Amino acid sequence: MTEQAPAAASIDTSRPHPARMYDYYLGGQDNYEVDRAAAEQLMAATPDVRRSARANRDFLQRVVADVVRSGVRQILDIGTGIPTSPNTHEAAHAVDPGARVVYVDNDPIVSVYAGAKLTSTPGTGFVLADLRDPAAIAESETLNGLIDLDEPVAVLLVSVLHFVADSEDPKGLLRALTERLAPGSRLVISHATADFHSPEVGERGAEIYARATAGLRLRTRDEVVGLFEGFALEEPGVVQVSHWRPERQPTEDDGRVAVYGGLAVKS
Repeated sequence: MTEQAPAAASIDTSRPHPARMYDYYLGGQDNYEVDRAAAEQLMAATPDVRRSARANRDFLQRVVADVVRSGVRQILDIGTGIPTSPNTHEAAHAVDPGARVVYVDNDPIVSVYAGAKLTSTPGTGFVLADLRDPAAIAESETLNGLIDLDEPVAVLLVSVLHFVADSEDPKGLLRALTERLAPGSRLVISHATADFHSPEVGERGAEIYARATAGLRLRTRDEVVGLFEGFALEEPGVVQVSHWRPERQPTEDDGRVAVYGGLAVKS
């Protein structure tokens, strides 16, 4: 089930798009020359960006499996990005084939791929909408057809909140997105940071994304912890995604991953 939001932006190939740049970091093919050029500029400033993107993707798969193993069988994945297998529903169904997943993204290109790569599996749906409009997400026919808000839901915001400016009130958006969730629901966030590199690297990244369709707001660990307001963080708290319940012993290179991640529970 794929739902189109009437106010969604049209496809813009004249400027870099963060989702397509991320696809390039992961070695995908669903990007344009303008995206590749911007991505290469960022990788020249910090070669760790590709390592960080891959570590973030691994975090997504681990945290989804953890959520489903905990008994939460409904997932709302906001800021889905270009589909890259294994996607959220694939990671969830590997644990419980009955898990239901609704994807949300504001990129029309993601919508183009949704029918073939995201929603062809029963129990999955897609909504073309922006996290800055929580009401549009909550009122969407697709979400209400697949997600029962009287039961726990895992809300995933993986590598998306760093594209929300302070002036857009990320904490307020999160409250609006999660206020109706049942106790036992999960909130998963991963977020880019400049904590592990020089200020110049962070400034260069902000400059590059300023020319893209979404600006970049890198946040410190304390700021990321603050985004979980109203939820109780589970161990190991907010850490580099490479250190969140890893399946192998982290290496020295993992210490340069510039993305924090965490999982929290609503009481």
